[in-house]
Formats: sequence, C-alpha cells, structure tokens
Amino acid sequence: MKRLTRREVLSLGRDVGAGAAVSALLPLEGCFHRRHDDVPSTQVIAPGLSAIGDGSLKTHATNADILTGAALDVRALRTDDRYRRLVAEQCSIISPENAMKWTALRPSMGVFEFADADYFVNYGETNDLKIRGHCLVWHEQLPDWFNDSVYKGNAKQILIEHINTVVGRYAGRMHSWDVVNEAINPYDLRPDGLRKSPWLDMVGDDYIEIAFRAAREADPAALLTYNEYGIELDNYECDNKRAQVLLLLRRLKARNVPIDALGIQSHLPAESLTGQTPGYIGVAHFILQVRELGLQVFITEMDVSDAAIDGSQRDRNRAVAATYNDYLHVVLADKAVTAVLTWGISGKHTWITEGQPRLSGISQPLPFDSGYNALPAFYAIRDAYDGRLDSLAHPPDATVNPYAPFTPPTLTDAQKAERDAKEKALEQGRSAVPSTSKAASAPATVPATGEPAVPDAPK
Repeated sequence: MKRLTRREVLSLGRDVGAGAAVSALLPLEGCFHRRHDDVPSTQVIAPGLSAIGDGSLKTHATNADILTGAALDVRALRTDDRYRRLVAEQCSIISPENAMKWTALRPSMGVFEFADADYFVNYGETNDLKIRGHCLVWHEQLPDWFNDSVYKGNAKQILIEHINTVVGRYAGRMHSWDVVNEAINPYDLRPDGLRKSPWLDMVGDDYIEIAFRAAREADPAALLTYNEYGIELDNYECDNKRAQVLLLLRRLKARNVPIDALGIQSHLPAESLTGQTPGYIGVAHFILQVRELGLQVFITEMDVSDAAIDGSQRDRNRAVAATYNDYLHVVLADKAVTAVLTWGISGKHTWITEGQPRLSGISQPLPFDSGYNALPAFYAIRDAYDGRLDSLAHPPDATVNPYAPFTPPTLTDAQKAERDAKEKALEQGRSAVPSTSKAASAPATVPATGEPAVPDAPK
C-alpha cells in the first residue's frame, strides 16, 4: 500500500478527528469479532478506513513481517468482553501493564500470587497471541515489605529466587521478558551511568548481569530484553542517555551476558502542527548501533500525549497521529525493529489521563478512543506498517555514526609529508611570537594557504 504523505495523515483529523465522528464511520461493533453470517470481517464501512479483518493492525503488521500489540490492563481483560475482543482482533503480541510486577506478584516475602499473571498468559495462549513479560527488575513498584526485609546480605538471593520462580513458571510460553527496566540515569552522575537504586545499592553494579543470567537459566527460549525510556528525541538529555545505554549494552555483550533485545519505550509528546517536524535522527542512529551489537529492538510502550497541544479535539488528534506517523516511519526503517506495542490500546485505560492530564478536553493518546472507536492514530500506525517494506528497501542514510569512538584517518605517505610540513610551519609561527607578548594568547599563525595544520576529522 502506498505510504500516506504527512498532509494526508493530518487530513485524517479532519475526516475522523473525534470519537463521535469516527463512530459515524465505524460502528462500535466493527472493531470486534462477529459471526460470519452477521457481516464479513472485511466489510469496508468507509473506503480505506475499515479497522477490522484485513484492515486491522494485526493484518497489516503481519504483512510487514512485524509484531503489533499493546500492554494490557488485566482487570479490563477480566471484566470487559469488548476490550478482550478488540485486543484479539488487533494484536499479535501483548504485555501486562502491572500483573507481573513485584507488587502484584509478591504480597509478602514468602508468598507469590499468580492469579492475574496466569489469567493473562492463558488469555494470550487461547487467542494465539505472543506474550511479553514485564518486568523482573525495576526500582519502582516494589512491595511494602521490601524495605524492611531486603538488605545487602540477602538481596542477591531474593532477586535470583524471584526470577527463577516467575520465569520458570512460564518457561517455554513467553516470547520475551523485560528483564531489567530503566537502570540508566545520567543525572545520578555515576561514570557507568547506572541509576542509584535499591538493586544497585544492595546487590552491586553487577545486578543487571546477574538478572539476565538467571532469566536465561530459567527459560532458555525467551528473548531477554533491557527496557528504557527517555531515549527517543533529538535533544541533549536523550543524546546523553542513549550514549549511556549504548555503553551498558556494549559492556553486557563484552561479558557474554545473554541479552537479545533492547526495548525503547517511546512515550512521546505530540508534535506541534505549526512547528518543524522532528526528524528522530538520534534514535535512528542509535538503533543502527544496537543492531550492530546483534540485538533486536522492540518499541515496547508507545503512546503520544497531547497535554501541551492547544486547539480543538480534531487538532489534537491530528498532532497525535502525525507523531505516530513520523516516529514509526523512522524506526521501522531499520530491520532490527521487530515489534511495536503501545502502552494500552484505548483511551478508556491509559495512565496519561492521570499522569499527564489536560486542563481541558480529553487526551486520546492511543489507537482507539474510550468507546473503542478507531482514531486517526490507528490509521497513522497502520500506514507506517504499510510503508515498512519500502523503507527497508530504501533506508535513510545512516553512514554517520555519532556514537563511534574517534578514529584518526589513514594517510598516504604524501599526505603525511604535507601534514608534517604544515605542522613545522605552524610551530615556526608560534616560536616567532615572544612568550611575554600580548599575542601569545592569540591563535597561532597558519600557513599562507589558509589550510588547517592537521587533516580534518572524518565527516
């Protein structure tokens, strides 16, 4: 399918900008499985806009050889038939938002509670969905008993036992695990970039390696992932954090730690419709470097907040859709990216409602609204999947590697002789200026040619 232009993606905001407008085009039941004698799942309700059957995200992602899915609210899975059907229709891979975190699994130090996690895994298997586990090691959402019961003398043992128990329970059933989540924080000012956390304090700076080795032993088949946020945008903070994450990955690979993938969370702010379109160049180069380490890349928690966008609901939906479109077209151009998951699937269940609320109006950060109607973001995501194969055939220029260490250029003998002559002339120019002179602090004289005294660094 031909890739939509940015103007065409933005026009979706005019045509299907708000939930009410979408409802007129796509009846609520259109997102879910229906009996074949009711209406074919491939029925086109509006030309090019059907969100079901052949029009689903799952179908388009499968055609592009990529997994698509969402992190899910297990309570909604248990209680909402329409939510369950929507997930089965649209997803090929799922992850739990909270059901596999320590607070959910460990009500007390010696007790595990697997009811929600078991339900989640059983739902995925029943609907032929791949399952990601999230997450085994994190500095947040630790149970109340943790601070009183875990200390340096037993922290390592408790960590390993937790991983053995949880990963071992679902061994052979999981696509992947987020083994360690958000372990990098440059603002903690450690040379290795590691976040100051209970695990670092009580286990030591090898706790990440310990966790990955324990997870591999408990389930040799699952893909093991390091998951991180704040590495997506083109700014100083993200540049710095990408560099630290890359150093961590290189250290783990150098020590033969069993890591298979990097998760890039991708919680993004909506792009301004009047400003310059972000290029996401930094994350594109970063993914290239991760691929060269032999790792896959998963987009694990994508959503787009419009909290900073003014205007009508239509304008805000356009901004969200444009952000999905631009970001995914960049990251999907690299073959290392093999899965895209949003953090939630509909506006009915999203952390952004409380975490990044609007002063007015409703946030619609996901592909479906709170009534489970497809939003412009849905079509932007689907369009990015459709453009993936063409993007892989014509990837963006990634020859410049901002993360590689500096390598001096290789010079011919003639170039070396020219360099030496220029350096000699430069030195003579320096020696001609008395050290007590005011000119001693001025730039040194260069040869008459005006050329630099040494070869330029590679561009």
